[in-house]
Amino acid sequence: MVPQWFHKCKDFIKETVSLLRGSQKRVALGRLSRDLGRGGQVLVARTFKVSRNTIRKGVREWESGVAIVDKFHERGRLLAEEKLPDLLVDIQSIIDGQSQTDPSFKTEKLYTRLTVKEIRKQLIREKGYTAEELPTHQTINSKVNQLGYTLKKVKKAKPFKKIAQTDAIFDKLKETHEEAKVKSNVVRLSIDTKDRVKIGDFSRGGSSRIQVKADDHDFSKTFVTPFGILDVTSDQIALSFTKSKVTADFMVDAIEQYWISSGYRESKDTLIINSDNGPENGSRRTQFIKRLVEFAARYEVKVILAYYPPYHSKYNPIERVWGRLEQHWNGDLLHDEETVYAFAKTMTWKGKHPVVSVVEQVYETGKKLSKKAMEAYENVIERDSEIGKWFVTLLPEKCKEALDVEIPT
Repeated sequence: MVPQWFHKCKDFIKETVSLLRGSQKRVALGRLSRDLGRGGQVLVARTFKVSRNTIRKGVREWESGVAIVDKFHERGRLLAEEKLPDLLVDIQSIIDGQSQTDPSFKTEKLYTRLTVKEIRKQLIREKGYTAEELPTHQTINSKVNQLGYTLKKVKKAKPFKKIAQTDAIFDKLKETHEEAKVKSNVVRLSIDTKDRVKIGDFSRGGSSRIQVKADDHDFSKTFVTPFGILDVTSDQIALSFTKSKVTADFMVDAIEQYWISSGYRESKDTLIINSDNGPENGSRRTQFIKRLVEFAARYEVKVILAYYPPYHSKYNPIERVWGRLEQHWNGDLLHDEETVYAFAKTMTWKGKHPVVSVVEQVYETGKKLSKKAMEAYENVIERDSEIGKWFVTLLPEKCKEALDVEIPT
């Protein structure tokens, strides 16, 4: 029978015991169970929510006067890195070469596209571990995060890198584009060359509503390269595909062909070309400037080369067209060149299909003017006083002077 004093003092006893820790708490509960007599252990265990083993341990400590040393730190399994001392170092060595910094450049985190499953495979293949001794995927994932790597889809973000003229270039671009909007005689073209498109029956990472089986590896050595023109004035796109290199001559020929086919030859007298200052279309590329000087003189067109600054090419409107094209065909297999061209023709940009052409001509690479020959062209082109090579104007009258003869139409 439970003594009456226990019921009267139970709340006080519980409050007091809760203030004790370790051996002191066990001794108090052990003594209490003895004082309660028969059934005391069960009653104390239920009231204070402890096991009877804990109470028995407290009785032994009370009777012997020797406290039992707790070893809570030895409970549970060893950490993976304690059983495998080189594990963290080996994981880090595998993913260091396949990671990149935070694409927003706002933190020091490293992002990796390696999956935990792949990391585990490489630990076995490259570091000599066995499948049995390695921890689970979940544990390896924890270790990867512990090392400061985060699995995250990398996306384009506002570039952090800038040159001294970046802000001035954007100010000039904004001013030029705003003026062009209200002038009916101005055409604005955004140009760019896309990365080579590999031909073959392999996955491009897209999705499809029907099952599409692809090859495991992309061993194909067949490529086509698209050069794009986005007419910002009319939202029309012209795509020119080639199996050879896109050179300065290739680009100007495509621009000239678009100028004629669009009817601008008779109705416009100013052309703004937006692009990055790349190796084939930069304002220091002598063959590119030579061809544009001839173009300006032939069609009596004022040509403005308005480049985007380094690390900011994604602001060039044509870049969005490439993204749309990838989305259009990445759920299918590009078996051959005809399939590539067919997909390019069926994509839409603001409700319009591109004008697609295939250029069979192979252009000579490495063509350039001598310094002396370039001086004649350099004397008639106007470079902005503040941003120099990033903003260049070609006036048709001066271009004719550089050629020393009027080119017949």
